[in-house]
Amino acid sequence: MIRLLLLLALTFGLASSASADDIAATGRGVVRVVTIAVVDDQVVGFGHGSGFAIAPNRIVTNAHVVDLAERYPDNVVVGIVPTEGSKSYQGKVIAYDSQRDLALIEFTGARLPPSALYTGPMTEGDAVVSLGFPGNVDLATARSAADYIRPMTPVRSEGVLSGRRVLSGVEVLLHTASIARGNSGGPLLDRCGRVIGVNSAITRGEEGDSTFGFAIADTELAGFLHDAKQPYASIGTGCTSIEDRLRQDADADARATADAASAKRDAATQDAMTREVALEKARTEASRSRENVMALAGLLLVAGALVIGSAGLLESRGQRRQAVWALGIGGLSVLVAIIVFVLRPSGEVDVPLSALPKTRISTPDAALGKLMCTLIPERSRITISSSEDVPIDWGAKGCVNGKTQYVAANGRWDRVLVPDAEQTVSVLSFDPATRVYSNTRYLMSAAGMEAARTARGVVPNVCNMDEAALGRLAGQQAAVRAVLPPLPNEKLVYSCKSAR
Repeated sequence: MIRLLLLLALTFGLASSASADDIAATGRGVVRVVTIAVVDDQVVGFGHGSGFAIAPNRIVTNAHVVDLAERYPDNVVVGIVPTEGSKSYQGKVIAYDSQRDLALIEFTGARLPPSALYTGPMTEGDAVVSLGFPGNVDLATARSAADYIRPMTPVRSEGVLSGRRVLSGVEVLLHTASIARGNSGGPLLDRCGRVIGVNSAITRGEEGDSTFGFAIADTELAGFLHDAKQPYASIGTGCTSIEDRLRQDADADARATADAASAKRDAATQDAMTREVALEKARTEASRSRENVMALAGLLLVAGALVIGSAGLLESRGQRRQAVWALGIGGLSVLVAIIVFVLRPSGEVDVPLSALPKTRISTPDAALGKLMCTLIPERSRITISSSEDVPIDWGAKGCVNGKTQYVAANGRWDRVLVPDAEQTVSVLSFDPATRVYSNTRYLMSAAGMEAARTARGVVPNVCNMDEAALGRLAGQQAAVRAVLPPLPNEKLVYSCKSAR
């Protein structure tokens, strides 16, 4: 009976939303981990800690948080309590490393936004943030045991990285962010919300001494996940504020647009010069042809006159028959000369457009075919996304991959994507002139995502829309933009080239 009540308690709860920033975005994947051991309808053990999603249905935590599952493998309920939603879920331990003090839990029934590991350099003094559910806060605020299984926002504390140490043969990060026992298994983050360690222990403060926190280092976490055959996202680029990145990217975008305009003008000038050279060549050939025809007419006229003159000489010699033939041939030559002269070319050029060099300037709505887009790190800000190349098939009039219609806006093509299975809104943009493709991503709360889906409505996944359908799509995208946070969390900028 007690076990049934515990399982029911793990099914219901209340949700609270987090603010829209990098740390809060990661916080939506942080969970409370509760373990309850029951033997003969008696609770013989209770523990709780923190954890974070490394995949939509898998949680990383400390091994000591779930050690009850090792001691009572058939009599333990492992509860996963998300920060959002109205339910909690039962999980099972699928990987356990007591040496590294790490464990991996799998659960079903919901999809959480996964965290990403930061694999770049960290130096002493860098800002760090801890997320989790400290037990001393629970003791101060909990009104009943149900509060331990009620979804709520994780507690945030800030500090600095104090260095790397070795604790019981395991590499750890020493830091000053305030943590307590319930923080065990929760993430230690950089200021962009990337995981750099797993909180696991604290020093004891005696006689006024300051306490410090220890987190299992990223190197140990990566090794544990590799041994568990668990894929994970990793980011190596440094942390830049989204405000700085948007400003820098706007400057780079303005330069790229100016360069593209200059290149377009240069191409137009080059095309004009090429066409003028072709026309001049045609004029020269026409003039030469006219002169050649006139020279031929002159030669025929002179030849005819000479032959006619010889006819008189032949007549004077009594060669009448030969004189008649000479007169006829000379007259014919003069007639042909007159005809050739009259029908001579005018010298004017009439060159068909198909014979001239084709322009190299593409129109904004032209198809570009299959493109491979490569990330530009210095123009991008990444917190959780992959940095791999992105292939796109750019069709005519903003049709992408044969099924997704973009909307023209100020020389670019935009599309706002609001998926049903993820808590991320993507604003995609492509500039045919510069061939720059960008993905501006908003990591949304559950409530914010619901508002975005409502604003989106139903969007047909087709191309070649009529004007009315394009107008409706533009209106839906404007409605989604209106409910987005003021700033995005990520901006991924790519340079695209022909995949051929």
